[in-house]
Amino acid sequence: MSGSGRRIFLLVLDSLGVGALPDADRFGDGGAHTLDHLVQAAGGLDAPHLLSLGLGNIAGVTALPGASATRGCFGRMAEVSAGKDTPTGHWEMMGCPLDWAFPTFPQGFDAELLERIAVAAGVPGWLANHTASGTVVIEQYAEEHRATGKPIVYTSADSVFQVAAHVDWFGLERLHEVCEVARGILDEVKVGRVIARPFEGEAGAFRRTYDRKDWSVPPPSETTLDRLVAAGREVVGVGKIEDLFCGRGLTRAIHTEGNADGMRVTLELADTLDAGLVFVNLVDFDSLFGHRRDPVGYRGALEAFDAELGSLLERLRPDDLVLLTADHGNDPTFTATTDHTREYVPILAAGPGVRPGTDLGTRSTFADLGATVEEALGLAPTAGTSFLGELVP
Repeated sequence: MSGSGRRIFLLVLDSLGVGALPDADRFGDGGAHTLDHLVQAAGGLDAPHLLSLGLGNIAGVTALPGASATRGCFGRMAEVSAGKDTPTGHWEMMGCPLDWAFPTFPQGFDAELLERIAVAAGVPGWLANHTASGTVVIEQYAEEHRATGKPIVYTSADSVFQVAAHVDWFGLERLHEVCEVARGILDEVKVGRVIARPFEGEAGAFRRTYDRKDWSVPPPSETTLDRLVAAGREVVGVGKIEDLFCGRGLTRAIHTEGNADGMRVTLELADTLDAGLVFVNLVDFDSLFGHRRDPVGYRGALEAFDAELGSLLERLRPDDLVLLTADHGNDPTFTATTDHTREYVPILAAGPGVRPGTDLGTRSTFADLGATVEEALGLAPTAGTSFLGELVP
């Protein structure tokens, strides 16, 4: 068939790396393995659907048993772009690899630059301005934030300008306005993302809310999503996909509040969507468990997702495809930092028409995924190498 009537559910298990890339040492990530290490630290993984698709059969995965007869196809993908951040990973998988890296700010941001943003945004200054864990920096500076009205700004090993503010003391709308001003000024130094990090609660019980919003720079060239929309295909972004692609290449965008909500929306779309791509980011694996170095929580999130995956597989039509992957690693046993890790990412494929037991091997770029999506929906890929012919007879 032409592919125009097919449905593809592409789910990004944000940060589920499957082993250090050959250049991981250059990023300080030698020996990283998000999946193996969380399974070992958490005492196993009860995820029958993921295992039946071949999660334990992927090259380099040793902490899980390989299925003797998988119902899906399995493999891993290497990242060619010079980064380990979320936009870079998503862009490469959609056919837009980068031959340059976003700048990072390990010493914090330039004081003059911060002053310009403060004046333009109408805030009295900033707190922190250093690399930090988001939950830790809130605990450290929240009371001073309350007393002074100054937002908390921090960064990480990624190219991010993160602004934390209390939704009651500072206001969510005001936080978003500050971030929009910052985005415009930070374009000068090519910061990858400005991220609003709202939180609530009182001392000892602060909680980040799901009203996070990302202001990314746009992809530097056309993506798989752009080409699909131009060809008249439906493309639904679920979770932070809209933010990562600056709204480009989508016919619909649905904001979600974590993994459970993301899967609820995905299952609703499986019941209602006629054709096209559903592109889902499941952020909790990364934000709640990878960055917080919580392998037990990560295991629980994977097991909860596995149950929802079973429900999705039951809803598939004859020509549907489910593709599971990740955008980078975030090894929850790496305690020296709370940053992403430079890793291979998995690729699992399922569907009624998928040839079971196929080992897709090690793909040389994430862009092979976008190429496969394009071919499956009836387009001629322009980046990467499609593996659709290996998936379906």
